[in-house]
Amino acid sequence: MKVLVLGGVAAGTKIAAKLMREDRGSEVIVLNKGKDISYAGCGLPYYVGHVIEDREQLIVNTPEKYAKLTGVTVKTGMEAVKVDPAAKRVTAVDVSTGEEIIYDYDKLVIAVGASPVKPPIEGCDLENVFFVRTPEDAVRLRDAVDAGGVKKAVVVGAGYIGLEIAENLKLKGIRPFVLDMAPQVLPGFDREMADYVEGKLQESGIPVVTGVKVTGIEGSGRVEKVITDKRVYKADLVVLSAGIRPNTAFLEGSGIDMFKGAILTDTRGKTNIPDIYAAGDCAMVHNAVTGKPAWSPMGSTANIAGRLVAQNITGSGLSYRGALGTAVCRLPGLNVGRTGLTEEQAGAEGFDPVSVIAVVDDKAHYFPGAGSFIIKMIADRKSLRLLGVQVIGSGAVDKVVDIAVTGIMLKGTLEDLADMDLAYAPPFSTAIHPFGHTLNILMNKISGKFETVTPAEFAGGGAEGYKIVDTSLAPSIPGAPYVDLTAVEGPVEGLDPEEKILLVCNRGKRAYLLQNRLKYYGYKNTRVLEGGTTFNQL
Repeated sequence: MKVLVLGGVAAGTKIAAKLMREDRGSEVIVLNKGKDISYAGCGLPYYVGHVIEDREQLIVNTPEKYAKLTGVTVKTGMEAVKVDPAAKRVTAVDVSTGEEIIYDYDKLVIAVGASPVKPPIEGCDLENVFFVRTPEDAVRLRDAVDAGGVKKAVVVGAGYIGLEIAENLKLKGIRPFVLDMAPQVLPGFDREMADYVEGKLQESGIPVVTGVKVTGIEGSGRVEKVITDKRVYKADLVVLSAGIRPNTAFLEGSGIDMFKGAILTDTRGKTNIPDIYAAGDCAMVHNAVTGKPAWSPMGSTANIAGRLVAQNITGSGLSYRGALGTAVCRLPGLNVGRTGLTEEQAGAEGFDPVSVIAVVDDKAHYFPGAGSFIIKMIADRKSLRLLGVQVIGSGAVDKVVDIAVTGIMLKGTLEDLADMDLAYAPPFSTAIHPFGHTLNILMNKISGKFETVTPAEFAGGGAEGYKIVDTSLAPSIPGAPYVDLTAVEGPVEGLDPEEKILLVCNRGKRAYLLQNRLKYYGYKNTRVLEGGTTFNQL
């Protein structure tokens, strides 16, 4: 069997290597436009900031090393320009000579990835305007930074890569501004969580401006300023990280079904054309919760889906269970992670979403380096099915995310996931794991034991008419009456059992404990502000 693989970064190299392990008798050829294969695209921002020092550390395998390890034939500098499914042929061009070469195949895999979106504006070709998609892009950007003379930078795009680039530019003493057309940073987070992260970025010296459109880049040969529909930003350097687009234009006329340039595949990685498969950033998968087509341009998705494609080409008949949009990102003094549906998405998909935002310890509070997680957990109110989690904190947010992924993939309910025997020792976690702690809080909310105002409701005026009562360890809210939880052994002087009372502490825990006590003493209209003053601006 002759298998032709177009693209050799994440999905392509995974598929080719797995094919050879499944069937050593196959002839597997990888065509790759660039000279590098199998490189760590997610590590590029850290190369710019010298967190990763050597370019070679980004290259997982050279073509020569990969070929010897796997038995795959690798041809770099070869760009596929046409696919003829009827003849089972691919036309490729040698990028150095322009020579056209025809390759035939029994099975074809398209894993050509995606390229940065180049905004339709003037000035993108000025000196010191960069994209960051390949190792060579990162080398050019780092060389420009290391050469000196760069004081201000503008990063266009407030997604994961854009924010990581901004962090690493700041590490080099450059002041970055981040601009984005979207109304928030970090797509895939609910608005209140994204707004919290944006505020922390501002505090760390990375100003972010959302809802702004870049209309031009100007300079005399070298970039000097970025023009937007709101104002002008001076810049010695610009990084364009405003999204990516699948490299599928060459498939026009092939008959392969696509959606917005991404190749549609079934659960086995097959396209609508017999013997043609697709995986990686150029292909659609499906959402593991909704079952609907989804674009998940992540190295993890590329490798997981790619491995299954290779097994299916050799007859395994496996189905990919789908992606959840799982992501994790390190920011200045802050890590963020998410998986599953946002609350907004859950509602749009017909669920009855209920959520809670909890501030919990990330390890034993007395252990050196202890911090907090801010966790938003989302479930379906009727079935109690876990739908999504978002987490912010200085510690290992990926632990919480990965537990949630496991639960969501197994279609677990909150009851299924309660009381799990998760790892505990003071340097690593709390006796009740932060995930389990948040789950308990959400279950209390659903049962009515914990009655709250969410941060989103609070920001939207949902607590109007409520008297704010400070329930912190010590008075901390100017102008608000203070109640010491430990002193309450009956009705509280100055608080009417019939009036609307919003209990606020720094996290929400003491407010909940006081609410529980006040209910016993006849208070009927208390609410707790989720996340307390840690998360909310009063």
